[in-house]
Amino acid sequence: MKKKALIFGVTGQDGSYLSRLLLKKNYIVHGVIRRSSSINTRRIDDIYQEPFTQKKNFILHYGDVTDGTSVYDLIYKINPAEIYNLAAQSHVAVSFKIPEYTTNADALGALRILEALVKINPKIKYYQAGSSEMFGKVQAFPQNESTPFYPRSPYAVSKVYAHWITVNYRESYNIFASNGILFNHESPLRGETFVTKKIVKALCRIKNKKQKKLFLGNINAKRDWGHAEDYVFAMWKILQHRKPDDWVISTGKQYSVKQFINLVAKKIQLKIFWKGKGLNEKAYSEKNEPFIEIKKIYFRPAEVDNLRGNSQKARKILKWKPKKNINDLIHDMTEYELNEISNEK
Repeated sequence: MKKKALIFGVTGQDGSYLSRLLLKKNYIVHGVIRRSSSINTRRIDDIYQEPFTQKKNFILHYGDVTDGTSVYDLIYKINPAEIYNLAAQSHVAVSFKIPEYTTNADALGALRILEALVKINPKIKYYQAGSSEMFGKVQAFPQNESTPFYPRSPYAVSKVYAHWITVNYRESYNIFASNGILFNHESPLRGETFVTKKIVKALCRIKNKKQKKLFLGNINAKRDWGHAEDYVFAMWKILQHRKPDDWVISTGKQYSVKQFINLVAKKIQLKIFWKGKGLNEKAYSEKNEPFIEIKKIYFRPAEVDNLRGNSQKARKILKWKPKKNINDLIHDMTEYELNEISNEK
């Protein structure tokens, strides 16, 4: 009999890649989507199956982690072997604008799933999507599973709650509930407002004279960037391990936002010259025209400056390691954006 997996957050970057992975592994995949007046399934259009399709292996359901009734009903109805909680208000800066909703979705959403799981079938395996943002104002470098959390945003605080409630339910009810503490992971399917996507899309458009300027915030922030395809494979590996645990997933390599910009510019052969410092720093073209400017409005109220993960535990025990480096990531992202531009009418 085929394994059944239930993915909360199926329409996001990670949910779409995870769905494809599980389908290749012969799962029946159930995905939860929120009701919207506009179509929000673009990332999964290629694997979507119509409701009348016979012997479906990819099935979508309406639901929301902010609605306990729908969470309970879906888990009861589907009774999956594995649940992946990828649902979240995942934009850090936005979490300062809507902290209550962020907490409801990202913190209490995890609690609702765990409560339903314990009551319906404690044998269901549960994966909780954590984030390197939980380390925030870092207390050790690089960060591993033992590094204390110091969250610096409502998003990160909510993720810390979700992490510890997962640990608590694992220890209290003896369930298979694991946390993946994933460092930044990107792809062509990254959301439009995330900085890597914003940079790649803008620079490709500037190169093709479709856009004049890009405005950014803290370009000195340093991150550990991986590819979403590698990271969803880690999620699956985490639930196949013989016992539940907490795992840092990262490349172990770090680049600043400014370095990322330079790598993208180099890839698409866009010449770039930096001048100035701080808020006055700008990137100029060969013609001495500024096309990247720093704006204070894009800085966070509390910045996270320096993240780099140590994933030796996952590499040693799960036998996981990233297959794609930052150049592979930038290749995939730029190819996608350049193809989008070429298809514009």
